Amino acid sequence: MATTDTLLNRVFDNRYVVRRRLGSGGMADVYLAEDQELGRQVALKMLNERHANDEQFVERFRREAQSAAGLNHPNIVSIFARGHAEGTYYIAMEYVEGRTLKELIVARGPSPIGIAIDYSRQILSALRFAHRSGIVHRDIKPHNVIVDGDGRVKVMDFGIARAGTSQMTEAGSIIGTAQYLSPEQARGAPVDQTSDLYSAGIVLYELLTGSVPFNGDTPVEIAMKHLSQTPEPPSTHRPEIPRDLDYVILRALAKDSSERYHSAEEMDSDLERIGRGIGVSAETAEAATSVLSRTDVRDAPTTIRPATAATTAYTPGRYYEYDETRRRRSIWPWLLAILVLALAAVGGYFAYDQLQNQLSASRPVTVPDVEGILESRAVAQIEAEGLQANVQRRPSSDVPVGIVAEQSPEPPNRIEKGNFVTIVVSTGKKKVRVPGVVGRSRDDAVVALRDADLTPRVVEINSERPTNTVTGQAPKAGTTLVEGSTVRINVSIGPKPIAVPDVVGTAYESAESQLQGIGFGVGRTNVESNEPEGTVVEQVPSAGSSRAKGSTITLRVSEGPQTTAIPDVTTQQADQAREQLETAGFRVRVRREDTEDPLSDGIVIQQDPEGGRQAIPGTTVTIVVGRLIEPLPPPADTGPTDTGPVDTGPTDTGPVDTGPTDTVPLDP
Repeated sequence: MATTDTLLNRVFDNRYVVRRRLGSGGMADVYLAEDQELGRQVALKMLNERHANDEQFVERFRREAQSAAGLNHPNIVSIFARGHAEGTYYIAMEYVEGRTLKELIVARGPSPIGIAIDYSRQILSALRFAHRSGIVHRDIKPHNVIVDGDGRVKVMDFGIARAGTSQMTEAGSIIGTAQYLSPEQARGAPVDQTSDLYSAGIVLYELLTGSVPFNGDTPVEIAMKHLSQTPEPPSTHRPEIPRDLDYVILRALAKDSSERYHSAEEMDSDLERIGRGIGVSAETAEAATSVLSRTDVRDAPTTIRPATAATTAYTPGRYYEYDETRRRRSIWPWLLAILVLALAAVGGYFAYDQLQNQLSASRPVTVPDVEGILESRAVAQIEAEGLQANVQRRPSSDVPVGIVAEQSPEPPNRIEKGNFVTIVVSTGKKKVRVPGVVGRSRDDAVVALRDADLTPRVVEINSERPTNTVTGQAPKAGTTLVEGSTVRINVSIGPKPIAVPDVVGTAYESAESQLQGIGFGVGRTNVESNEPEGTVVEQVPSAGSSRAKGSTITLRVSEGPQTTAIPDVTTQQADQAREQLETAGFRVRVRREDTEDPLSDGIVIQQDPEGGRQAIPGTTVTIVVGRLIEPLPPPADTGPTDTGPVDTGPTDTGPVDTGPTDTVPLDP
C-alpha cells in the first residue's frame, strides 16, 4: 500500500488511529498514532510502498524490530509490536516527543561541555546494555539519537544492527553513514562493540565543536580519511575544551580497534571523572598520546595544551536551555552578508541562463535504488543517472546469484554525476571444504565443522574406540559443500552393553570364571555372612542390568559363619542362665523337669548343646530347669493277717557243711 496522508485519522491494522506524519526516510515513513488497545501514543514506522515487496528491505526492517525488541532500557527507544497489514510492514515503537541531536546541533551549534558529557554518557549507557545483550548497533550518529524536553537521550534505529561481532554477506561494502563510520566499516571488515564506541566518539566531537572530524565531497573520500588521517583535537576548534576531553575523543577515534576503549563502561568512566573535575585514566592519556605521535607532520597542528590539574566540574543540563547561554554575535557580519547578497543578486540576474546550464551539468543526482535486482538492470539504472557502477562480487547466503545484495551509497543520498556507486552482486551461497574430523574428540569435531560454516549432526554408536571419539564422517574430508550443509559424524559411546548374569549363591571361583568368560572384569570383597565360606552373597551391579564389555563386576564373598563358645550355665538360676546365654548371642529355650530335690528347684540341671562347645551366634540352646514336686507318702503298715502256722517246708536239721576252711595261719 502507499503510506501517504490518506492514512491520517483512520484506523490502521484494526488497532492504531493515525494522527499525523512525523517524518520520512529513504526506507520508511513514521506516523504518530494512538494504540486503541493500550490507550497510549506510539510512533508507527511503515515500510515504503516501493520497498514493501523487496525482500532485502523487508529483512532489514524485520532485523530492526528484532534487534531492538529485546532491549528494555531507559536510553533505548522501546519496540512495542511489529506486524504486516494492508500490504506493508510496520513497527509500533515508543513515541518520544523531542528532537534529534543532529537537529539540535544544526539549530544551536556546539553544546555546553557539561551537556555534551551528559548526553554522551547516556548514549554509552544504551550501548553498554546493547553490547551486553550481544547487539552491535553499527550506525551510531546524531540522527539516530533523540532528546526529549527533560534532557533524556534515546537511541533508535537498529536497522543495520547485528548480534555480536559480525560481517554481513555484503563484506567489502560500506554500511552506515560515512561521517560516522569506523575504519573497519569503511574497509567492509568485521565490526564489534569498539566500532560503536568509535562512532560515539565522533558524536561527542560534533557536540563539542559543531562539526565532524572528517568530511569530504563523496562518501569514498570521507571513508579514506577515516582510514588514514588523525583527527584534530576538539580543543583546536574550541579552546575551552579541557585536555582530558581531547584524550577521551582521540582514544575513541584510534584507527586500530585494539587501541580504543574496550567497552562502553570504560569510556563512560573517563567521562564521569571529567564531569567531576578529575583527570582521565593513565591508560587513556597514554593511548591518546600514541595516536598523536603517528600524525603526519604535514597535517594541521594537533598539539594538545599542556597538562593542568582538572579542577572544573561540569553540571549536566538540557540542550534546549543553552540558546540563552550562547555568545552574542556581532551584527556587522550580518550586514556585510546582506550587502554581498544584494550585489550577487544583481550580477546573477544577468548571468542566470548561463549559470543554470552550468548547474544542471554539475547538480547532484539521487542515487537509484538497485538492491534486489539483476546486475545488468542495476548497472543500466546507475549509468542512466550519469553515475558509474563499481561492481563487486561476494557470496551470499540469502541473495540469489546475479542479484544485487548491497549498494553504497544508498538511496536517497545525492552525489555528483560521474561518481561511483558500488554494488555487491551475489555469487550464490559460499562453498566450503569439509574438514577431516575422524579420530578427534566430539567437541573438537563440532567446533571445527561450525568454524567451517557447516552444521554437524552427531550420531552416537557403540564402538571399541574410546568414548567421545569420532569414528566416521559423511561426506568425507575434502568434499566441497554449500555453507550451512549438514555433515554427519559418528561418535563412539563405548562397546555395546551386555547383560550381567546372576551369580549370587555360587562359589566365588565358579562366578569369577563365568563373568570373565563373557568379558567382564571381576572384583572381590569379603564380607561376614552365615553362608558357607567362599559363597557369593551379593553382586554389584545386580543381575539383569547391562554394562559395557570390560566393566568390572564386584562380588561380595562370605568369609564363613563366625562361631563362639557356648557358656556353661548348669547349676545357675534359670533367669541368670538365660541372660548369660542371650548376652553371648544365643537364643534360649527352657524345658521344665520335675524334681524332688529342693536344691534343684529353679536351677539349670542340664543344657543342650553343652557348655564350652563352639556354635554360630543365634543358635538355640535348650536348658532344663528343675521344678520341685512333693514326694509320694510311703504305704501304711497293717501287721500280719494270717494267724495259722506257716509252712516253711522241710528243714534241714543235719549238720551244715561249710566246706573246707583255710587253716593257713594268719600272718602275724
